Amino acid sequence: MEGVAASLPRPSDLSPSLIGFLSGEFRTPEDLPRSPDLEAELTTRCSDLEASLANLSRRLAGSVAAYAVRSEETGALLGGVRAGLVDLRSSLRGFSKDGGDTEDGSGRREQILADELPALAKEVARVETVRSYAVDRALSVLRPQAIADHRNFLASLGWPPPLSGSNIVHPNTGASPELSNPLFLMTGNLKIKYCENFLSLCKLQELQRRRKSRQLSGHNLEIALSQPLWVVEELVNPIMVAAQHFLSKWHDKPEFIFALVYKLTMDFVDSVDEILQPLVDKAMLVGRSCREEWVSAMVTSLSTFLSKEIFPKYVHLLEGSHSSSNSSQARLSWLHLVDLMISFDKRIQTLITNSGLVLSLTDDANLQRVSSMSIFCDRPDWLQMWAEIELGETVEKLRVAMQDEKSWKTRFQGTVLMTGSEDYKSPAVSGAVLQGLSLLIDRSWPLPSIELRARFIRLAGAPIVREFLDCLLRRCQEAEGLTALADDDALLKVSQAINSARHFDSGLTEWCENVFFLEMESIGKDDTEGRCIFEEEITMFKEFRTEWIEKIATVVLRGFDSLCRDYLKNRRQWQEKAEGVSLSRTFVTALDYIQGKISKLEEALNGMDFVPMWRAVAGGVDQLVFSGVFLSSIKFNSSAVERLNGDLEVLFGVFSAWCLRPQGFFPRLAEGLKLLKMEERQLKDGVLRGNERWLRENGIKHLTIAEAEKIVKNTVVMG
Repeated sequence: MEGVAASLPRPSDLSPSLIGFLSGEFRTPEDLPRSPDLEAELTTRCSDLEASLANLSRRLAGSVAAYAVRSEETGALLGGVRAGLVDLRSSLRGFSKDGGDTEDGSGRREQILADELPALAKEVARVETVRSYAVDRALSVLRPQAIADHRNFLASLGWPPPLSGSNIVHPNTGASPELSNPLFLMTGNLKIKYCENFLSLCKLQELQRRRKSRQLSGHNLEIALSQPLWVVEELVNPIMVAAQHFLSKWHDKPEFIFALVYKLTMDFVDSVDEILQPLVDKAMLVGRSCREEWVSAMVTSLSTFLSKEIFPKYVHLLEGSHSSSNSSQARLSWLHLVDLMISFDKRIQTLITNSGLVLSLTDDANLQRVSSMSIFCDRPDWLQMWAEIELGETVEKLRVAMQDEKSWKTRFQGTVLMTGSEDYKSPAVSGAVLQGLSLLIDRSWPLPSIELRARFIRLAGAPIVREFLDCLLRRCQEAEGLTALADDDALLKVSQAINSARHFDSGLTEWCENVFFLEMESIGKDDTEGRCIFEEEITMFKEFRTEWIEKIATVVLRGFDSLCRDYLKNRRQWQEKAEGVSLSRTFVTALDYIQGKISKLEEALNGMDFVPMWRAVAGGVDQLVFSGVFLSSIKFNSSAVERLNGDLEVLFGVFSAWCLRPQGFFPRLAEGLKLLKMEERQLKDGVLRGNERWLRENGIKHLTIAEAEKIVKNTVVMG
């Protein structure tokens, strides 16, 4: 008796109309035995009313559908009338141009064109507008009423099932989710009524979808086709409202939020698929999967909760933290939340794909529906905050490696990034930075949009590349400032920076050939479309390498110039006669210096950058010696020519270690020596007559006529 009394509502909770009804039926205590009969009568009346309401709902849905069809037919007829009016106007104008009408006929035709046709066209447009408005108004009234009826019916079934005390919140109870699922407990007439209600709501949504598709004909139909299934939404919304009681307590423990939402999604997804999918197929909703709709609706509800309740608190915590400890804790909390979102999305997508459902997760539209990371689609400011946090954490770790000299002296032992066996000889720090950048880019993979991934990489990835490039530049400038790159240690330091730049440049270039980055090229602005997202940074690395390779070559040439200055300035040596082959000692000393420097640079530099370096040195030596010897008005006798030939043979021999035909890299010296060896008659017939064609025919392609004439004149005095 106490249990019955405890279950009765308080008198204050009863409405005045209900109190009046009970007072009229139970005037005296003797009327209480009539309560079972009254209950049976009320139950019968309620059943009759529910049946009448269901019948009215079906009739209303059928009437609206019939009205919509009739309205479309009327619209087609009105369109035909409008087309006929246009044809009539055209024919009248054509007849007027033929000039075959009388004065009365012309006046009547002008009246039709001026008054009657515009009025008729206006009336047709008015009728069409009224018709369209009437249909839209009927549908706008019908949808909320139909959804409200469906919602009330679900509530009468006991949906949502209670969460507290169940295995959903307390999984150790061991109870099966089917035992508390009202969808499994439906039987008999109740199940029939639910199916009818379900089908009516599905047909109404399909009716509106088709109407929207017709209205958007010729435009983007994704707007009309992307609406979630109403019947599934009405299952998800109340269960998420019930879960709010628990979710609101876990702001500081977001892992519980994701665990509960995933548990709810997983526990009911099979029953939803088993019970509702046949009804969806019966309603002929093409391309609709109840399993996917359920998962999508649950993820959307979670994203809405995160955007309203969780993220604002984390943003406030991050912006309001002034001390370093609080700021660090806020950043860690943010990263932890993102980690949970990424893990949740992976489990959700596995839940879909493991069921055998074909879902194109490469399609941004599909991916956004089942990803909690879609929250960043509407909040680019939150995406920027996340990118800045990731950037700060990554840079803080990488700066330790960039400031450690041991990481610059240790060679990178990882797998070569570029296809082939090229050894970049890069220090370990470049591999560490490249790996850190790769891990950061991997963080963008779960984002459900190409635009979001590209924006995240530009915000978080590009600054890391520039930070590393600035570090390389500082190290090179420090080496240049201390010794002007005169000692081997400074050259080694610059070589390490060049190798790191080559390693990084090659890594970024290969990444840009990946499909992940190729997709981003199509979404760039007009000035960046078709370019890799790291195109600007790759160009900066190439310019850095080119600049410092030229500086190294300049330093080597400067040392060579200082050692062979006497060789270039001393004109007497060419007039001295010597028996046998004689070499210039100062020139050989200078060549020994070049050979030593280039050999050390060969060990320090990677092969791809070593080649342009020694070629730049060869080009500088070619220009320097040619200007100092051949164009300095030195008079060559046969002994001087032999001596010069010996010197150049030594020069070519030095560079033969790095190429098969060194003469090709000293074209001016080789051609100048060739002129000196020619017979005087042959030179007079060609060069002294200013015959440029003769020069080309004799293989002199890098000297001008003026330079050739000057060299020939220096051979006038023969010894």
